[in-house]
Amino acid sequence: MSETQHHLHKKLGWSLDERDPGFIKSIMPIMGWFYDHYFRVQTSGWEHIPPQEQVLFVGSHNGGLAAPDMLMMMYDWFRKFGVERPVYGLMHPKVWEVTPQIAQLVAKCGAIMAHPKMAYAALRSGASVLVYPGGAEDVFRPYALRNQIYFAGRQGFIKVALRERVPIVPVISAGAHETLIVLTECYDIVAQLHKLGMPWLFGIDPVVFPIYLGLPWGLSLGPLPNIPFPLTIHTRVCPPIKFEHYGREAACDRQYVNQCYELVLSQMQHELDQLVKLTAQS
Repeated sequence: MSETQHHLHKKLGWSLDERDPGFIKSIMPIMGWFYDHYFRVQTSGWEHIPPQEQVLFVGSHNGGLAAPDMLMMMYDWFRKFGVERPVYGLMHPKVWEVTPQIAQLVAKCGAIMAHPKMAYAALRSGASVLVYPGGAEDVFRPYALRNQIYFAGRQGFIKVALRERVPIVPVISAGAHETLIVLTECYDIVAQLHKLGMPWLFGIDPVVFPIYLGLPWGLSLGPLPNIPFPLTIHTRVCPPIKFEHYGREAACDRQYVNQCYELVLSQMQHELDQLVKLTAQS
């Protein structure tokens, strides 16, 4: 392999080798403080993860770019299974593009490029994988939809699970989407202004353009980073979902993939509805 090819191979987000158990261990006390004192996390369902078995975790994204429920889920994994048992999280390409310094840090915690190639590589290495199919549209969905599972119709994760013959384990949360208040989404208006000549900030299409109330900005326009409000977050790992058929043929059957997608969506919504009811009573 030439030096140029080696550089491309090691390009940030496209390698499994960036994960650093030593670094993860060093930040566990910080994550633990946020877990115990800032978000006062209450969690359940970790017994649903099969011992020593790979799974594809599928989550609903919440709370803006801070995504506090995702970080708390990762902390729970490290606390339960140790920093050596590998899990990788698929991270949106825009994050790698816009904030490479931050991306480099989270890569040490196991973040990799959100691309099927990397999901397959991680699973084939023996690791589990965490994916949030809804992406930016999900993480900045309006406050009124805070208790709705939203994947923006993306079904790639179903194909990955079918091809690699791994169960899907849904991970859900209540409270995380209240750590900022998304008032509305106005990407269509901003995209129209772009067509009329207004340049994108940093020359990058943001995909979403929310208006939200949050720290430290007060009122924010666009997908700016935020500091989450210190609210209690409830997380739950749901029972594994196993499909009737697996393999390449199943993954190429559009109708079957759609059926599997709808099953995951409805089951996760049911679990979230139950969690929301439970937290309202507590």
